[in-house]
Amino acid sequence: LPSPDGPAPSVSITEIRQYLRAQDIPFHDGYSCLHTPSLFVGDRGDQPLSANAPFTLFIDKTTGSFLCTATLAEGTWQDFQANVEMRLRGISPIPPAKSEEMEEEMRQAREDARCIWERALPLWELLDEKETKETKALFGISQVTNATLKRFGVRYLRTARSLVFPWFSPQDATLKGLKLVRVEKNGGTITYVEETLPRFDSYLNLFGLPLIGRRDTELVLTGWELDALALHQAAGVASLALPRGTSYLPPTLLPYLEQFKRITLWLGEDLRSWEAAKLFARKLSLKRCSLVRPGNLQPRPLEALNQGLNVTKILRSALLASHKSIVSFRQLREEVFGELVNTEQVSGVKWTRFPELNKLLKGHRRGELTIFTGPTGSGKTTFISEYALDLCMQGVCTLWGSFEINNVRLAKIMLTQFAGRRLEDQLELYDEWADRFEELPLYFMTFHGQQNIKTVIDTMQHAVYMYDITHVVVDNLQFMMGHEHISVDR
Repeated sequence: LPSPDGPAPSVSITEIRQYLRAQDIPFHDGYSCLHTPSLFVGDRGDQPLSANAPFTLFIDKTTGSFLCTATLAEGTWQDFQANVEMRLRGISPIPPAKSEEMEEEMRQAREDARCIWERALPLWELLDEKETKETKALFGISQVTNATLKRFGVRYLRTARSLVFPWFSPQDATLKGLKLVRVEKNGGTITYVEETLPRFDSYLNLFGLPLIGRRDTELVLTGWELDALALHQAAGVASLALPRGTSYLPPTLLPYLEQFKRITLWLGEDLRSWEAAKLFARKLSLKRCSLVRPGNLQPRPLEALNQGLNVTKILRSALLASHKSIVSFRQLREEVFGELVNTEQVSGVKWTRFPELNKLLKGHRRGELTIFTGPTGSGKTTFISEYALDLCMQGVCTLWGSFEINNVRLAKIMLTQFAGRRLEDQLELYDEWADRFEELPLYFMTFHGQQNIKTVIDTMQHAVYMYDITHVVVDNLQFMMGHEHISVDR
């Protein structure tokens, strides 16, 4: 099970800067990262790194993790220090190795992706014009031209009735993976079902990245591949799509966004997209971010293209993400209107399994604390695991701190609730349900029993940065605090 790895990293930005200066490593201060010449490129040995070398190694200011965009070497702050020490001793630095199992999984995913890619066809090469038109209409891309589809390399897989979006390596343009998107109609509602190779947690494609030029300084970041197509076609702007839409911006992608002086986040048309945009802007540095507010005349980019709206004008009206410490009502006026128009969405993410709970709590709302009490054995854990699972299945990134029962037992309860059946009686179905369960944005803290409160809070903050967590469950407070702390008001 993925778990935020131990407590938050203990390295601060000041310590990172001091270390780089002490080792004579030149660096620039970027928005989310520090930029340095790479240890893994060019001349090896005990020579100091040259300030004339390209600055292709990026160190995350929050966690100290690094990524070299030239060689794709990555690792923790401790890995970086170990490589610097090796270099000083005249030994060639070695990028931290991934596990053999992970390497094999990635290799298999690349192979599977290549087979699918070769079977997929460009949309304009389907049998007849009628099939092309019907397929475009199904995905709502009738207005998207063949030239745009060709530029972004979008194809269509007939057998799966899916659009195929490629993930090319920024290093050497080889195919690393794919995203397949198909349409499911249920009555009047249309849902888009996505599948990725490799699996979601390893799929880190900034769709459209190979088309970005070195001199591009402005970017529009979207939550969906089709929105990136629409933006490029309608406004001619550099646009990228995030791999997990509005639910997650992996920190490992931040180095690829460092070259942009201005980033506009236009993630979607509902309030969850707006909340996500504000969260991501903090990661990207508020001073360079602008946000497109969702609204009737500002739908998602593909919808704006289909309605014939002026996309460039909408981009110009984006609001600066950085707020001053004091604001007037005039600056809040639009936000207040947005809340009045979207009263349903403001009330939070509704539970699908607990309609009665929606009447009491109005849905899951950020910034709220809910406490459930009851005697031992009354079903608190069982209920809350289903309550959290319900939200998680709707894309709410969830962190569990289970201090009372261990993670294996908790995961077993949640998997049973997710599958809606006793898997111990049908073990042949285990892998199928486990694969689906693994794709949920669900993480577990690895603590058990009484813990130091600071360590727990640090771990939560680390998880929020790394995984964009918006819902934390603590089960239960008494176990986390230990009994001797009950008298102290925490």
